[in-house]
Amino acid sequence: MAARPVLGIIACNRTVGVETAQAVMNRYATAAMQYADCAALIIPSLPDFMRADEVVGRLDGVLLTGTPSNVEPARYGDAGAGEGPFDPDRDRMMIELVDAVIAAQRPLFGICRGFQEINVALGGTLRRDTSASEDLLAHHAPDGVNFDGMFEHRHAVELADDGLLAAAYGKAAIDVNSVHYQGVGELADGLRVEARAPDGLVEAYSARPNGAPLLAVQWHPEWGTDDNAESQTYFRLLGRALRGEL
Repeated sequence: MAARPVLGIIACNRTVGVETAQAVMNRYATAAMQYADCAALIIPSLPDFMRADEVVGRLDGVLLTGTPSNVEPARYGDAGAGEGPFDPDRDRMMIELVDAVIAAQRPLFGICRGFQEINVALGGTLRRDTSASEDLLAHHAPDGVNFDGMFEHRHAVELADDGLLAAAYGKAAIDVNSVHYQGVGELADGLRVEARAPDGLVEAYSARPNGAPLLAVQWHPEWGTDDNAESQTYFRLLGRALRGEL
């Protein structure tokens, strides 16, 4: 049997009991492994003990996931305190990973925080009012809904006419879940808009830095993937990228 490509998935620092653990929610790993048809390894966010370039060369690509923590504002030049929780070791590791993945010409994919991280790592900024600004639609469910209810909060996104996602989905717009308090402020140079919300907020982008595919989305295709063909398509694009077909 031919070996499947291996995807590296970044971990978060999460408190379990009284200890800190490296954690990845199963839904990211299982959606990727099933619909990208790949194996996976977890990349710990422990930059004091390892370098990203020590592992990237052994992987076929990297996925930066969503998580409850936010990127520290200082990472994108904002002097404000921002709202946590924060995960500074993940911030450090993801910046190293983005640099190492691009240098190694490996595919880089992002979801939610991962979408925001890549933009920051490449020189872009974030805005922290995507659920509160009167100029934007609500990008997060109201306070008080249960966990499943957060992912039931949805809106449409318009796909760029000649973009990668429009070609993959075969349509001009799709409906996505929306579970984020922060979003893209200024898009980093070199990133191409793939989708926008009705209020104009960037919801997906792509690029080919150093010749390798990069694709990130603000929504959560890993949530309810088995019941959503469009979410499955995102991970199939990842599988194609891991095999050098994208």
